[in-house]
Amino acid sequence: MRRNTIQCVILLALLFSCSQLWAQQPPVESGPFRSPDLVELIKLDPTLKLDIRYAGKNNFLGRPVYKEARAFLQRPAAEALVRVNQRVRAQGYGLLIHDGYRPWYVTKIFWDVTPPEKKIFVADPAKGSRHNRGCAVDLSLFDLKTGRAVQMPGEYDEMTERSHINYACATEAAKQLRDLLRSAMEAEGFVVYEPEWWHYDYKDWKEYPILNVKFSEIGKK
Repeated sequence: MRRNTIQCVILLALLFSCSQLWAQQPPVESGPFRSPDLVELIKLDPTLKLDIRYAGKNNFLGRPVYKEARAFLQRPAAEALVRVNQRVRAQGYGLLIHDGYRPWYVTKIFWDVTPPEKKIFVADPAKGSRHNRGCAVDLSLFDLKTGRAVQMPGEYDEMTERSHINYACATEAAKQLRDLLRSAMEAEGFVVYEPEWWHYDYKDWKEYPILNVKFSEIGKK
């Protein structure tokens, strides 16, 4: 009964947030900032594999919040990610992308439905997310031979201690893969968000503004 109640609360919050899509706007920031140049990742490197969880039901909300399964990053971050992909491919793996640029209104949805004790796993919309700036990516690895996602110490978007980058109570194989990903990402200017092994921020994130542009509008101006 409790699970059904929680899901109903999340659904109502989602419906309300989407209906109020542009009623609330991102926080006002002082610049100057670089001009946004969001690049669709698979157009830059078709060998990247997408598993955009927020375009479906396989996420902590249990509901889609994206209408399209697409992933974008600011161009320097996207180009760095391509280099990371080349690094891990040399070791038999490919990058599995779960999320990139995230419109601000989605961050607001996440914050509103997450209980206080779990808010370390979501960004405060009053400050904005590095995803909103197009400089954060959620990702894992997949095996080039099988095409299957590798086993990490915890699941993507799992709100437990297993998600921490230093979680020690995992198999040696899982820890080695987590460390392989971290090493490759750090070599190209990304920094892990320690509570989430899958979340990496690009070094230049402060130079870009918070954005609230839907995927369908990117590149039209």
